[in-house]
Amino acid sequence: MTGIWPVVHAERRALARDLADLPAEHWSTPSLCPGWDVHDVLAHLVDDARTTRLGFLRRLAAARFDFDRCNAGGVARERRADPQDTLAAFRAVGDRTTSAPAAPVTRLVEAFVHGEDIRRPLGLGRAYPAGPVAEALRYQVRTRGAFGGGKERAAGLRLVATDADLAIGTGPEVRGSVLALLLAVSGRPVRPGELAGPGAAALAR
Repeated sequence: MTGIWPVVHAERRALARDLADLPAEHWSTPSLCPGWDVHDVLAHLVDDARTTRLGFLRRLAAARFDFDRCNAGGVARERRADPQDTLAAFRAVGDRTTSAPAAPVTRLVEAFVHGEDIRRPLGLGRAYPAGPVAEALRYQVRTRGAFGGGKERAAGLRLVATDADLAIGTGPEVRGSVLALLLAVSGRPVRPGELAGPGAAALAR
């Protein structure tokens, strides 16, 4: 985790800055994460930052080992009536280094994908560090969808990054930035033209 936490902490600070002056009516904007608005996603990130290994296992058991129910419980627990209070809580946990019992690189996936879940619908942009995004992408293509990855989506395709030294898989080629590839593999919609190549339509689906 030595090299991962500084990136995660920087991403948390950047997201908090981006949301500092968000008008009240924009907090209910639907995010890229189905069923959640941007306030929900931020509450999830607060819950994620506060999660410990033992606490996660206890909550998952209480949710009858239903990941969606467990996440929904975390959102309900951390979402404040006033979004600015949720944002203050997010700032307060910005430097935490606790985590669910998962591979360390999942912290990068959470930071980048959920960051875009919030930013894109709000019309906000960020230049993410290509190296850590590529590391998150490599993890996602190795991980089954049942565990939050995108192995099935990437199967039978060759992913080629246009802004990093990265090419993964075999099959029809999909070209795009590491961020666009990460989002698509993670089941998020991307903008028209972000992906190109004979396999682009298949991955975007």
